[in-house]
Amino acid sequence: MKRVGVIGGGQLAWMMGGAAKKLGVELVVQTPSPDDPAVAIALLQKPVQKFTRYDLKSDFFVQARVDDAIATAELAKKSDVITFENEFVDVEALSILAHKGVCFRPRLEALAPLLDKYHQRCYLKDLNLPVPNFLPLDSEAIIASSDSGLTQLGFPVVLKARRHGYDGQGTYIVKNLGQLKEILASTHHSRYSSTQPIYLLEEFIPFTRELAVIAARSVNGEVVIYPVVETQQEEQVCRRVIAPADISPQVAAQTANIACTLLNHLEVIGVFGIELFLTADDKVLVNEIAPRTHNSGHFSLDACQTSQFEQHLRAVCGLPLGNTALNCPGAVMVNLLGYENSQSDYLSKRQQIEEIPQAHLHWYGKTESRPGRKLGHVTVILDQCRREHAIATAQQIESIWYPTQS
Repeated sequence: MKRVGVIGGGQLAWMMGGAAKKLGVELVVQTPSPDDPAVAIALLQKPVQKFTRYDLKSDFFVQARVDDAIATAELAKKSDVITFENEFVDVEALSILAHKGVCFRPRLEALAPLLDKYHQRCYLKDLNLPVPNFLPLDSEAIIASSDSGLTQLGFPVVLKARRHGYDGQGTYIVKNLGQLKEILASTHHSRYSSTQPIYLLEEFIPFTRELAVIAARSVNGEVVIYPVVETQQEEQVCRRVIAPADISPQVAAQTANIACTLLNHLEVIGVFGIELFLTADDKVLVNEIAPRTHNSGHFSLDACQTSQFEQHLRAVCGLPLGNTALNCPGAVMVNLLGYENSQSDYLSKRQQIEEIPQAHLHWYGKTESRPGRKLGHVTVILDQCRREHAIATAQQIESIWYPTQS
């Protein structure tokens, strides 16, 4: 496999660029805008003196929405195998291409149970994997009546859009029935509107920590697992990742079992991210599954023998999987989120962050900043594996990046 088509052109596809070059693989990207981060990797795949805009479009870039299956047919002509940067795809439309011999990795049958969060919950439950209690929600019914099955869950409760929610979008922690009705009424005519139940209700888990793990499965069925990490969220958006997580061997074993069970049953080829809750009695519950590389694994670029991005390409290209071990005692990754509407490149702040010892800053090259948008991340290699030290380092980065509140 020498050419990998990637559906999606954001920072996850962009971060595959270095690994692709190392492995001698070319990437072809399907994404809506030529300004999307991953499009720039085309410049690294062609001699500069021979590069033209036409070459970019014809060789390495299919300009189209990620759910445009007609465009994906064009992508397939330029690629040996196709993989995914995000899950906002039309599996039913892509299945026509698969039946014609287009190779998708992971296979579409592995994606199908996961794209709708309610279906994902049902699939995990069928595998006897631990999940919060949940139920589908018909917004019309709950606006009209309080008899909605909420007594099964109680308040507070978590309301999630079943499709297209990410980085906190479409997710609400709801304190009472009145607030739930208000949220449903305000979103009734939003992009989440549909004739079927479009929401998922989950019990609120009073977790002690949030965890995540990256796992990969090869074409031969080998599964490798990265160190479990602690993720720290604010407003349902990941702010920090601490590697490795300070957990017991029993929790690590539960997490490994979840990852192996899921990837093997789905017959995954590629990398998956698994978000988890850790309860006070050391039980692990699955929060969400990302059928792709994941924000919680960005630390692996600088802190592991094999990054999650190289691992994903190794898997989809049929190459042997790499070593997932840390190459340092520990690391902390901090997302650099937008906090204003701006076109600044924040060069001065980036330079200050890069002066922190053993800091590795990855800037995604996005042309526009807006509140909550992921503009980059920084990973600091730690010389000791202490959670308090990792948190202090993260706070140092954030004190540079975010404006002081007056």
